[in-house]
Amino acid sequence: MLGDEIEQFLSLWEVESRLTAKLLETLPEDQYDFRPDPDGRSLGELAWHLAELEAIMTTIAVKRDFNAPMPRGVERPRAVPELRAGYERVHREAVERVRGIRLEDLDREFPFFGGRSVSVRHVLRFPLLHHLIHHRGQLMMMIRLAKGVPSRVYGPNREDSIAPSSP
Repeated sequence: MLGDEIEQFLSLWEVESRLTAKLLETLPEDQYDFRPDPDGRSLGELAWHLAELEAIMTTIAVKRDFNAPMPRGVERPRAVPELRAGYERVHREAVERVRGIRLEDLDREFPFFGGRSVSVRHVLRFPLLHHLIHHRGQLMMMIRLAKGVPSRVYGPNREDSIAPSSP
């Protein structure tokens, strides 16, 4: 692969992070505790899980230890307006952790979930990036269920699609 693979990953992740932060702006402020499934996460809990994912998966990747503790400062805010700023702070800290990974570390393997061996590269791509995108999609649906309008992600949302075009 040409170029620095870590920098390429960071560039891609930054695009996804901006989309995530934009989505967090659309959370209905009065729906933090909205829970369509009584056994599932609330809107606020799921929104914060995006930050938790970035914090713990980057820590696991850097330490190459599935049992690494959650970094400090990742306590969940209890109000919608605090979620975006908190996510952006946690994301910046996670990016700094990844910047500490060397190219030669990407192929280093260690025991992960279920005892299977995975590489640092795998953790960055799947349990971090793809997992983040998965939960962001869930959050978009939850925003709809809570009577909100999610931001556009990879294309227009419904409201953008039906809005009259400007002359």
